Amino acid sequence: VVGEKLTRLIERATEQRIPVIIICASGGARMQEGMLSLMQMAKVSGALDRHREQRLLYIPVLTHPTAGGVTASFAMLGDIILAEPKATIAFAGRRVVEQTIREKLPEDFQTAEYLLAHGLVDTIISRTQLKRTLAQLISLHAPIPQTIKS
Repeated sequence: VVGEKLTRLIERATEQRIPVIIICASGGARMQEGMLSLMQMAKVSGALDRHREQRLLYIPVLTHPTAGGVTASFAMLGDIILAEPKATIAFAGRRVVEQTIREKLPEDFQTAEYLLAHGLVDTIISRTQLKRTLAQLISLHAPIPQTIKS
């Protein structure tokens, strides 16, 4: 249901030629739903790709936690990716990753700060600064009025 709602929101924004901002806060897609859950991830990502093809802005805001299929799909597809301080942002849990690669991970692995240091998010913004930051980003990326183009 959530994937369908997000897809419709993105499609409507594309039709109206307006930016999309998604506040991500999820433990991940509910895989117990099976194929339907996987299909929703692809459907949302496809809608975002069509939005991008129209050269429209998409900003995901990653909060604590942003994990699983959400991270694997639409959370990391933004033109500008914002994250909250100390947010956990991951695909798989720390233990799963350590067991898979058979290595100890850095203490700050899967934090917003770690992802910023490694170029996976663009900036870290506190919730109190979010409204102002989003307003500035949207105004900077506003389309050029038709009268100025010609």
